[in-house]
Amino acid sequence: MEAPPPSPAEAPPPAPVPPAPENAPQSVPLAAEDPPPVANVEVKATALLLLLLALITGTVLYVMAARGAFEPTQELVLVATDSEGVVVGMDLTFSGFPIGRVRRIELATDGNARILVDVPRKDAHWLRTTSVFTLVRGLVGNTAIRAYSGILTDPPLPPGAVRNVLIGDATAEIPQVIASAKELMQNLNRLSASDSALQKSLDSLQTMTARLNAPQGALGALLGNDADAKKLIVTVDRANALLARLDGLTARADQQLFGDDGLARDVRASVRELNQLLGEARSSLKKVDAVLADAQVVAGNAKVATADLGALRAEVESSLRKVEQLVNEVNRRWPFARQTEIKLP
Repeated sequence: MEAPPPSPAEAPPPAPVPPAPENAPQSVPLAAEDPPPVANVEVKATALLLLLLALITGTVLYVMAARGAFEPTQELVLVATDSEGVVVGMDLTFSGFPIGRVRRIELATDGNARILVDVPRKDAHWLRTTSVFTLVRGLVGNTAIRAYSGILTDPPLPPGAVRNVLIGDATAEIPQVIASAKELMQNLNRLSASDSALQKSLDSLQTMTARLNAPQGALGALLGNDADAKKLIVTVDRANALLARLDGLTARADQQLFGDDGLARDVRASVRELNQLLGEARSSLKKVDAVLADAQVVAGNAKVATADLGALRAEVESSLRKVEQLVNEVNRRWPFARQTEIKLP
């Protein structure tokens, strides 16, 4: 057993400390007590390192799985004359959605660039044997690989298929655009020149506008001088006067022909009388037919038949004279009628 420590009263007095020299360095006082050591430090550090390694590995596996590193894919080889702007990891898009990724770029023996693209099998059904692949370079340097499938009912694209790429470079058209702009500026300079056809047309238009604002107006601009315009105006006035006179003559002719005392009324009365006389002549002819029938039946009674025929002839001649008088009267009243002739039977 250890002896108990002596009490303060019994403790011996401390030894005197010699004075330190003036040039001696001053010592730093030490801590009264060091902290206790941590138990199992190596085990905890190893566990922390393993946890950190597991987190890093999980993150890498998650990123690879998210980017489709573990999905089954099929290879597609795109052949291009120039692979400028194409980098590994670039997407192959269809309708704006990525359906493949560039895995490798290599130079073929024929000098063309071979672009190896991995297409996931779940997206491979968008590619058909008739699909078209394009490599488009923008003005700012961005490059995109696009796929176009017009007929989705065609056979699917087999794995390892080799297809040519159509290249469209927007910067290649810049010299043509500059040349077109230069030609356009030259054409504008020719159009705006003082002796250009456009300037002459504007001068002619200004002259035409001045003629339109002249007293003769559009007529003077159409004919080219004021003298011809005045002649045309005089001719139009004379034509209007002639038409007015013709209107008056037409009104007078209508009054004379179709008025209350006009010629048409007399003609209608004459036609009615003529119809009446023709009716009487028709009756007379019917009587003649009856007499002739009687004459054939009673041919033996010649005296009676002769007397009847003489009286009938006289009646027919009287009717014909009346008709002739009526026709003469119609011809006298209607000056436009044709010359008619009545022949006796």
